[in-house]
Amino acid sequence: MDTTIGSVDGHRPAASGAVACPAAAYMTTTSSAPVGDASATLGRHLARRLVQVGVSDVFAVPGDFNLTLLDHLIAEPGLRLVGCCNELNAGYAADGYARARGVGACTVTFTVGGLSVLNAIAGAYSENLPLICIVGGPNSNDYGTNRILHHTIGLPDFSQELRCFQPVTCHQAVVNNLDDAHEQVDRAISTALKESKPVYISVSCNLPGLPHPTFKRDPVPYYLAPRLSNKLGLEAALQATVAFLDKAVKPVMVAGPKLRVAKAGDAFVQLSEASGYAMQYGSIGWSVGALLGYAQGATGKRKSIIFLINNGGYTIEVEIHDGPYNVIKNWNYTGLVDAIHNGEGNCWTAKVACEEELTAAIHTATGEKKDCLCFIEVMAHKDDTSKELLEWGSRVCAANSRPPNPQ
Repeated sequence: MDTTIGSVDGHRPAASGAVACPAAAYMTTTSSAPVGDASATLGRHLARRLVQVGVSDVFAVPGDFNLTLLDHLIAEPGLRLVGCCNELNAGYAADGYARARGVGACTVTFTVGGLSVLNAIAGAYSENLPLICIVGGPNSNDYGTNRILHHTIGLPDFSQELRCFQPVTCHQAVVNNLDDAHEQVDRAISTALKESKPVYISVSCNLPGLPHPTFKRDPVPYYLAPRLSNKLGLEAALQATVAFLDKAVKPVMVAGPKLRVAKAGDAFVQLSEASGYAMQYGSIGWSVGALLGYAQGATGKRKSIIFLINNGGYTIEVEIHDGPYNVIKNWNYTGLVDAIHNGEGNCWTAKVACEEELTAAIHTATGEKKDCLCFIEVMAHKDDTSKELLEWGSRVCAANSRPPNPQ
């Protein structure tokens, strides 16, 4: 874990072998923008870097400290801002985007937004997802002044948000000085890609629109050294895996987050198909509100299908310890999506209660409505569960109810 704040740390090599762009490399770029050029600003540099690594959509919630930054993100061709209803949704939308595209990004405001998005960032950390969390921070002149700012917890110490992000990000950068801002941004993004973990970038609210000679129109591309496999270790692991699967009665292959890091998803599918084993390899979807906004307009069409499995409650919790709190107030979920949609963009909803209706809905979603965001609510019985889940629930119940050891 690495943290850089302002220009205090100076230039340091990128963490864990990630190669960021050193200041000297910028001096060799031929197509530099004049200092007075609107594209030679910190905000546009950050936006260009996001586009360069494959981010074309940033999930955002506006706030007092990130508004100018949002202006510069919007101004960058190839980058679109997707407005979300709250920071946690923005974080989970970026999580889903990272799973689908390899890297995701979200931007929120200082403290009140940063602390709200934190749970999604922690989830991305545990799932090994390269997610770039950009926070609009306090004015650079406010650091060290002992001032108490709004949208904070009422203390003059601005480091609380940073300290919260440190355990759930692999790199943190607090940008409050233009002189090393390009190095901090580049180092953070390259570390996210190298480590396949989230990073935290705080940008002082008065800096995004300011020019600097280091903000080139065409910055030097990133270079990340490839990871080398230990062939002997890989072969031994493969043999042990095959031997383990051969002994199983009903083998099911479940992919973990490390498979994504190794970019071995296709190999996993091929292995499952060749062996005939069942497999589970999925991802968390984006928030409905963000997806609806994402699907609006002719250029924003996405072939997305959301399945909501509605069994009326927390069945897995029921099998551990039942109570009235495990029953969920049942909403009209398709109606809720229609209300959020409000006739804008492309959206289609359906509610199904049997296999035939589900088959017909999937046929419609992949055919006639293939250019819409399709939301299909699947009604399932509250007791529709497997024998294995029943056994697991009993074991968890027994484990949770163990009496304390004698003192």
